[in-house]
Amino acid sequence: MKLGQHFLMDRGATMRIASYAELKPEDNVLEIGPGTGNLTEELASRAGHVYAVEIDPDLAAQLSGRFSNVQVIKGDALKVELPHYNKIVSNLPYQISSRITYRLLSRPFETAVLMYQWEFAKRLAASVGSEEYGRLAMVVGFFCRIEILERISKMAFRPVPQVDSAIVRLQPRLDRPEADPADFMRLVEGLFNNRRKKVKKGLAALGASPRAIAELDAALLERRPEDLSPDEAASLVAAISRKSSS
Repeated sequence: MKLGQHFLMDRGATMRIASYAELKPEDNVLEIGPGTGNLTEELASRAGHVYAVEIDPDLAAQLSGRFSNVQVIKGDALKVELPHYNKIVSNLPYQISSRITYRLLSRPFETAVLMYQWEFAKRLAASVGSEEYGRLAMVVGFFCRIEILERISKMAFRPVPQVDSAIVRLQPRLDRPEADPADFMRLVEGLFNNRRKKVKKGLAALGASPRAIAELDAALLERRPEDLSPDEAASLVAAISRKSSS
């Protein structure tokens, strides 16, 4: 599929995805990549309103007007202006998984139930210090609590992809440390661009001053990025904060 979309054909799976989101008539739901509308139909029957963002003009045209409470937004979900919603439920196109996840995390929501490739989901939920732990897990772990709810066989999709998928639920953390989200994401990207270096050198590469670095926990500075928890990384944000340096 040139747009990275594999359509979920298993009716049982679409019903379970919608159930995991605990949809109510007052909910406004964002769906990225509705495709043929199999999941959309289930969402429309449970939620008050569904915003379906579809980049393929033919699929968007087929979906438009099919459900009275579904508004089809034609365009690239990475670029279009997103509407106001409180829940996100989507079988995400594989090739934009990282980028759309980062974009969705930058906006408020109550819960997200998302379909990812199985290996991607494992990286998303990876524990600190594990081989799969990286920028993705650190960023998502800062913003959200992550649950892998179930594994879905590749045979549930058409065309059949090469790998299984996973249903993942993200719920915003109410207890996350105070740190500017944009500065945090810039910090994490910079640290993992220098992941073979100790955190101290990574911060210096990001422009942190020796004075700002000296004020941080010395033990954290001697670690490497993959050994930092999301909250430990958040404690380093002050050293690169544009607000504090201006």
